[in-house]
Amino acid sequence: MSSTPLPASTKPASYWPLLLAATAMLLITMGIRQSQGLLVKPIGHSTGLGIAEISFALAIGQFVWGAVQPLFGALADQRGPGRVLVFGGLLLMAGMALTPFVSSQWGLMATLGLLGAAGAGAGSFSILIGATAQRIPAEKRSMAAGVINAGGSMGQFLFAPLVQAVIAAAGWMAAMWTLAAAALATLPLAWPLRRRRETAAAVAGANAAADGIGLREQLRIALRNPSYWMLHVGFFTCGFHIAFLVTHLPGEIALCGLSDNVSAMALGLIGLFNVAGSLAAGWLGQRWRMKYLLAGMYASRAALIAIYLVSPPTPLTFYLFAAGLGVTWLATVPPTAGLVGKLFGPRYLGTLFGLTLLSHQIGGFFGAWLGGLAMAKFGAYTWMWYADIVLALLAAAANLPIREAKPVTPALAAAAKA
Repeated sequence: MSSTPLPASTKPASYWPLLLAATAMLLITMGIRQSQGLLVKPIGHSTGLGIAEISFALAIGQFVWGAVQPLFGALADQRGPGRVLVFGGLLLMAGMALTPFVSSQWGLMATLGLLGAAGAGAGSFSILIGATAQRIPAEKRSMAAGVINAGGSMGQFLFAPLVQAVIAAAGWMAAMWTLAAAALATLPLAWPLRRRRETAAAVAGANAAADGIGLREQLRIALRNPSYWMLHVGFFTCGFHIAFLVTHLPGEIALCGLSDNVSAMALGLIGLFNVAGSLAAGWLGQRWRMKYLLAGMYASRAALIAIYLVSPPTPLTFYLFAAGLGVTWLATVPPTAGLVGKLFGPRYLGTLFGLTLLSHQIGGFFGAWLGGLAMAKFGAYTWMWYADIVLALLAAAANLPIREAKPVTPALAAAAKA
């Protein structure tokens, strides 16, 4: 199932415009999402809302971002990704542009939690990786997912200092309108990712011949597969971890008496180091079993948090902590998507990987929300760090039983074709 042949008309040169467009789009959508933690304090000062209220609105956004991905992924699988991506770009722009005009928790839930999050979800991993996987050879899909994922990490590196600079110079409202303008740049990027009619027919024919099943039957098969559920367990923890940090790391840094510039630099470093981590994960996924990569990543997070908790709260500590976290930050995406493709093939990857991202964002909801509650109740995030360590170790253990075949390296693929 995972070795679905490509249509004969597909040429290797045609992969790169598709891949670069997907990478650039994720750079924008993830850059916007992953820099929103910098806005928590200024929004609170402007609106009078507490940390728990703002965190809950952002937690709703974490859940919505994940919930829409299997829906948009299924729509993209059936009708092509072009219109889904344009619609998402418009939603994202609207959510960012309208946020300065609201001052209640319900208003933030509608703009950041619903409109913005749904728009970013429509231009995120499941749709972009699904759109490219069907037109890229099986042995290159892991690396392609790593390249696309690196775009999201680069977005965090670029957007975090930009947002902080705009906040410092013109206020948080100007920063939101800057993000709205950036969201409009996703619209032309949808053009290379559209599915031409002849390409869609060829891909559909090839996949139908290989799979011979519809979406409902594929979902039934996936939901009966224990390995698929183990991926969900690991990705839940990943979402908890990332949402907690992207929402509350600036607050943790402020508790240590450090400046907002340290927060922006730390978030940027996470993105920068994850560019290398994502590319490495994509490359290694072609050569090693991806379940071992995932187990190692989750275990390393537990170790990094434990080291951070016993280290002095200096800027250097946060920079090193951010760099270490960045190596695995979103690098879990290529092997997770790759495992879904290995288990079930690329035909419905947008839908099936979208469901794992839903689990990721259910974890994200709790990470963002409980972080706010912990801060409001205890005045610190200590118990959240302990919970993060335990969940990371559980996620590492959950990936080990996954039944994964040995990877097909490019050399072996070439030999098989000869």
